[in-house]
Amino acid sequence: MIKNFDMAKQISDLMIAISQQINDSIFDVQECCSDEEFRTYRLAAAKVMGEAYLEVLKPIYLEHPSLEPEGLRRR
Repeated sequence: MIKNFDMAKQISDLMIAISQQINDSIFDVQECCSDEEFRTYRLAAAKVMGEAYLEVLKPIYLEHPSLEPEGLRRR
């Protein structure tokens, strides 16, 4: 997807930070909203993070395996 290593790293770092913010927002919603609202939001947020991984991060990591975080590396 992105051949330039420095740009790929910048995008990877950005997408990881965004995913962390989305994940944090799930806990915020859980604390202040109904169970139904929480479940609905959690599912929507998971879809966003899943798409970000599949469409942006995975292609970057296939091109630049060294950028893939340890916890995501395939064995």
